[in-house]
Amino acid sequence: MTLPFLKWPGGKRWAAPVIAPLITASLGGTYYEPFLGGGAVFFHLRPAKAVLCDVNPDLVETYQAVLRNPAGVIERLRRMRVNKRSYYETRADVPRGDLQRAARFLYLNRTAYGGIYRLNREGHFNVPYGGGKRTPECLWEDDLVTDAAEALTGADIRCDDFETVLNSAGAGDVAYCDPTYAVTHDRNCFVRYNGTNFAWADQQRLAPAAVRAVERGATVLVSNAHHHSVRDLYPTADAETLTRTSCVSRDPSKRRPVEEYLFILRPAIAAVESSPQSAPTLPTARSSAGPLLGSRLPSRQPQRGRGPRR
Repeated sequence: MTLPFLKWPGGKRWAAPVIAPLITASLGGTYYEPFLGGGAVFFHLRPAKAVLCDVNPDLVETYQAVLRNPAGVIERLRRMRVNKRSYYETRADVPRGDLQRAARFLYLNRTAYGGIYRLNREGHFNVPYGGGKRTPECLWEDDLVTDAAEALTGADIRCDDFETVLNSAGAGDVAYCDPTYAVTHDRNCFVRYNGTNFAWADQQRLAPAAVRAVERGATVLVSNAHHHSVRDLYPTADAETLTRTSCVSRDPSKRRPVEEYLFILRPAIAAVESSPQSAPTLPTARSSAGPLLGSRLPSRQPQRGRGPRR
């Protein structure tokens, strides 16, 4: 297991110990992660062969630079001063070299408010300075970048659409999808890294792409919003509910439990479910804040494969 080198909103560091055993039980080929982000599940697994993808070109370039020359990235990062003035100067400047751009990306990730990655309509990073204890020093003091480079050995890192990547998954492969959640009840969506939205139409593309991969023999896991409209997109999938505590508010007393779905789509479901070893019991895990993070659906909920309606 390797710790992610990025702090990423919506990341699955808290859920990786729950999700990883489900992937390991089915993985006999290539591991696919088409919504890479912080890569928490990948780094927890450290598979021998992986295809990692994201639509954020700056994020993908940073991963590629860390894999190719981690020492060069750290060397440039250590020269960068952490204070409010330097932050805004760095935010306004986009270097020409890929190693310097990767260092800038890591610097902003570790010093911006909340570790948020957000672009304005002109495509410029616009998150304010975080201050306080937010510094990039842990990236070299704790060897996060060098350890990540080692874990990324053998990974194919791409900037592409999730559907293109999922179309490559086949027999023995496992794909883990962690899209930006969007549901129909309020048409909410999150402005993605490249200035576009992951909207309901993307949810409707993802579900059949996952089914097609399963029909080719792959296993697909999808984290998603805990809402009946999303559940309806995966009627034949096993549905687990994972619970975490929201970390959006700085005031711990205002943080509330948040539920997420984990859909599990397996090839030849009837044959797989007849084997008691093929679907391991979900372990439980606790975050640094202490709440229960993952569990099976309560016994009062509908049977596996249908999940609750909300």
